[in-house]
Amino acid sequence: MRLLFSNPINISFLFSNLLSSSNSLRIGLSDSLRSRRVIFPYLTTQSSSLSMAAIPPLSPSVVEEGLARKLWIKFRRESVFAMYTPFAVCLASGNLKIETFRHYIAQDVHFLKAFAQAYELAEECADDDDAKLSITKLRKGVMEELKMHNSFVQEWGTDLAKEVNNNSATLKYTDFLLATASGKVEGVKGPGKLATPFERTKVAAYTLGAMSPCMRLYGFLGKEFQALVNPNGGDHPYKKWIDNYSSESFQAAALQTEDLLDKLSVSLTGEELSIIEKLYHQAMKLEIDFFCAQPLAQPTVVPLIKEHNPEEDHLILFSDFDLTCTVVDSSAILAEIAIVTAPKSDQNQPECQLSRMSSAELRNTWSLLSGQYTEEYEQCIESILPSKEVKEFNYEALHKALQQLLDFEKRANSRVIESGVLKGISLEDIKRAGERLILQDGCTSFFQKIVKNENLNANVHVLSYCWCGDLIRASFSSGGLNVLDVHANEFVFKESISTGEIVIKVESPIDKVQAFNNIVEKYGNDRKKLTVYVGDSVGDLLCLLEADIGIVIGSSSSLRRIGSQFGVSFVPLYPGLVKKQKEYVEGSSGIWKGRSGILYTVSSWAEVQAFILGW
Repeated sequence: MRLLFSNPINISFLFSNLLSSSNSLRIGLSDSLRSRRVIFPYLTTQSSSLSMAAIPPLSPSVVEEGLARKLWIKFRRESVFAMYTPFAVCLASGNLKIETFRHYIAQDVHFLKAFAQAYELAEECADDDDAKLSITKLRKGVMEELKMHNSFVQEWGTDLAKEVNNNSATLKYTDFLLATASGKVEGVKGPGKLATPFERTKVAAYTLGAMSPCMRLYGFLGKEFQALVNPNGGDHPYKKWIDNYSSESFQAAALQTEDLLDKLSVSLTGEELSIIEKLYHQAMKLEIDFFCAQPLAQPTVVPLIKEHNPEEDHLILFSDFDLTCTVVDSSAILAEIAIVTAPKSDQNQPECQLSRMSSAELRNTWSLLSGQYTEEYEQCIESILPSKEVKEFNYEALHKALQQLLDFEKRANSRVIESGVLKGISLEDIKRAGERLILQDGCTSFFQKIVKNENLNANVHVLSYCWCGDLIRASFSSGGLNVLDVHANEFVFKESISTGEIVIKVESPIDKVQAFNNIVEKYGNDRKKLTVYVGDSVGDLLCLLEADIGIVIGSSSSLRRIGSQFGVSFVPLYPGLVKKQKEYVEGSSGIWKGRSGILYTVSSWAEVQAFILGW
């Protein structure tokens, strides 16, 4: 049993629809959750020294309704993948080989020249004098960037841009920019044939739609890299590059590009705005491809599977389910299914069915159970915390302390079983609810990429306190993930109707870590194993620490309080990877190991995928 909603009535209307609707429910549930953040404290964004971990930073002066801001937020996932590319991680760490940086600069010179040309074409199309003036200033900014690149060339004594030809990624990017700026988009006429000022403005808007994500992305990366540069340490070899893209002048130029896109797109139709969105997204993907195309002749910590050999290596992925994969807790879901399918107080129940409480009685009983659980949980957490903070990581002491949760969870689960609140739920309703359950953004696609990758020797295990494993299996089956191994508790059914009994298999951190170790041991020692665990709560803490890599998603305050008191360090994943990249040299071994006392924090599955699988 997990920390329950103290007021389940707030989501009851959602689950009455869950049993009968499909897409409309998805939208309704998502909107409802956004409006009820106060009720779901564990869904709030985790604080981090890196703003990227949640949503990349945006200028406060960009109004919420602005098109550029909406698109940047919508495609924030791509900014995560750009940041986690091997090239970007090595550049941020400062140990990027100079040969790679030289090649990048040569390619970027070709790109910036095309960027300046695109601005020039947009300026010709802009009908408004203020817009023309803004584009002129932006084009001058690109010329300043080229001057910075020329300063690198002068230091090296050769003009690499003349020596190095465009690679395919650079060509695709520059061709895309110039084609867009020339009006070669979705059948739009070329600049020379544009008959009206509106048609010309539309092409200018399309061009800015293809250019603004590049400006914002570089401004974002510059700021994030700058935050990782030690002000008291030695000189960062790429400090000039970082200083340029983190500078106020470049941030202002990125904002000016976005403001201009907003202005030029005001009069466009929905279809035309959709075209801009496609261009924006395409530009983001091309930028990632551009970074990925830079040749790296050095070992890197990303992606994790880069050196995976299926003949010799075995990747074992573990994940919690509730609030790690889902946006709501499964116990509340199961209770609401029981409530909305229960008979009303004035309804007679068929003799052939199990006797059930009325919906009103169920709701009152559930409210009492959840309230009691919440109160006792908080008391239990307080009792676990040591009187003095442990200065060094102490796994054994933590393991012993968390044993107190075992008795607490047993009592809580016994009360639920004895209450009969879960009696009479049909297996069909559970599966239907599972199939329509909303999972965290990027969770399903990550697991799909894992299981479909034929070059991986990988297994995925879901370890959960969920009362009903059928709910978990149904939630993943809708994404074609029937191959995931689910380790959870199970309902007892009689003719596909729950009896209210639960076969308890996993109900405490001790149970979870025992299951974790049993699974790992089952795979033997014939291959080199690498274990990764993704979780969000105190129940996951021991597994997170046992795994070679423990990734905490979300912001559970109780997890952090207990972990910190026993010497556990919580490190935002990206700066943690940059630090490891600084230390990583050819032939390094044992870079990841369990029980290190270090857990890496993220707040999106995009970060998990970017780290493990890459783009």
